[in-house]
Amino acid sequence: MQPEQIRSLIEAGIPGARALVHGEDGVHFEAVVAAEAFRGMSTLKQHQLVFGTLGARMGNEIHALALRTCTPEEWQRLTAAG
Repeated sequence: MQPEQIRSLIEAGIPGARALVHGEDGVHFEAVVAAEAFRGMSTLKQHQLVFGTLGARMGNEIHALALRTCTPEEWQRLTAAG
């Protein structure tokens, strides 16, 4: 898979989400995902929501996904700092 495909799946599966996905070998990826839907959720629930958008691709086309989730405000601070 390509990072852009994963980004599209995540953003389509979580309304209003924004994602940055990186990975060079086609099976191991890193992602930062921001969504209003994460507000008030535990980190575990946030990650489950993201993994749910990828379905059976996890463990198949996607062998590993290092994930960081945040709210839109946290995203603004992250992108402003970088």
